[in-house]
Amino acid sequence: MEINLKLNAGIDQLNAACKNTMAEAIGIRFTEIGSNFIRAEMPVDHRTHQPYGLLHGGASAALAESVGSVASALLIREDQICVGIELNCNHIRGKREGMVVATAEPLHIGATTHVWDIKIRDEAERLICVSRLTVAVLAKK
Repeated sequence: MEINLKLNAGIDQLNAACKNTMAEAIGIRFTEIGSNFIRAEMPVDHRTHQPYGLLHGGASAALAESVGSVASALLIREDQICVGIELNCNHIRGKREGMVVATAEPLHIGATTHVWDIKIRDEAERLICVSRLTVAVLAKK
């Protein structure tokens, strides 16, 4: 599905918007915006580990929801907001250190909902987690 993400929204602007949020706390950094995808990376370290020293599923979920929600934000009008309403994550492979990269691509872009396919991969392009995020598009109050 070809869509038009607001390519004039710069990576620096997206990362600046993460100040004082969970994204900043766990090291999420946006890296690329294409016409039909957005990409962000996250370190696998003490901030994103679970007690066994593996990437925490909740950290993967936070990365997936962050990248999908920002993708929706790049599509909506100024008088709208968008919020995640459902997230499904399948954790495929464990990871102990390094970096993971999430890529969000649209499955459905409607007037009131967006559905994103989000794949999280490691440095070797191995699939770590696959997610689907549904976002509601609401009027700004």
